[in-house]
Amino acid sequence: MSEFHDDYPSYETMYNHSEEEGKKARKVLWKVFWVMLFITIFELIVGSMAPSHGWSGTLGLKVLFIGLTVVKAAAIVLWFMHLGHETKFFKYIILLPYITFILYAVFIILVEGVYSGYPRNMTRVDKIFIDQQEKLKAGHHGGGGAAHEAEAPHGEEHH
Repeated sequence: MSEFHDDYPSYETMYNHSEEEGKKARKVLWKVFWVMLFITIFELIVGSMAPSHGWSGTLGLKVLFIGLTVVKAAAIVLWFMHLGHETKFFKYIILLPYITFILYAVFIILVEGVYSGYPRNMTRVDKIFIDQQEKLKAGHHGGGGAAHEAEAPHGEEHH
């Protein structure tokens, strides 16, 4: 198998590395490429199968996708940002704020993301919108518009 060549000086020349170190660096890049490609294809296959198998919106599917995304993010940080070569203390100092944010975001997505989907949790604006949609379906057009609605006391409607 021949390697890709272009007009730029070779990696080994530019960074004063040996040919062996250059091959090792390229091997790591290809490894990262194949890992990311495999995870992405797996996500696409599972995502395309989800609706027909009744997995859409399930907690298990959400956790799977979030987990795979975190694995891809970790791979990028470790390989491309070279954090994998740092001391343990420095890794924790860099990663702790991100891990905290990710855990909080996952919590918000899984717990609060469905909050407005329950009728008991609807806001006044949600209820007004639904009432207006039901009136339109029933054939009531009100005729008064927003100004007419504004004159009505809270909770009362003009007919």
